[in-house]
Amino acid sequence: MSYEIPRNVQELGRDIQENQLKYHHKSVLISKEFTFDSAHHLHCYDGKCKSLHGHTYKLQVIMRGKVDSRGIAIDFGDIKRIAKERVIDRLDHRYLNDVLPPMNTTAENMVVWIYEEIHQALLDEKLYPAISLDEIRLWETPTSYAAITRSMMEEDL
Repeated sequence: MSYEIPRNVQELGRDIQENQLKYHHKSVLISKEFTFDSAHHLHCYDGKCKSLHGHTYKLQVIMRGKVDSRGIAIDFGDIKRIAKERVIDRLDHRYLNDVLPPMNTTAENMVVWIYEEIHQALLDEKLYPAISLDEIRLWETPTSYAAITRSMMEEDL
């Protein structure tokens, strides 16, 4: 198989026009994943997790929206900044029982708190009014996660 090396880099205004940057009018899902390490223990639980222990958590933030005139729904860098400021920096290498609101620090409780934090950041910033937080997934182990979706969060409003 032979590969061709591009001779010219595409140039806006010459090879593509601004009105061609937005290819569609569909809603899309945009996702970014993070990891953080934390320690915790569970109350009223008769199993290994009642003792102090740690996890390498994996967090997936999934947003939904329509693209702007450039074909961008939300900048991945903004998702990273919001998640780091509101969640990761607050939980990474921390004792969750101390830093989270009073709750049993289960993945099921944490995923709702994380959703609330990131959702509130989107509301506060108003940078992307066409974007909504669609789902949060929090893996406690490589094979076990809890998730919450926008529709689940809105069920009891």
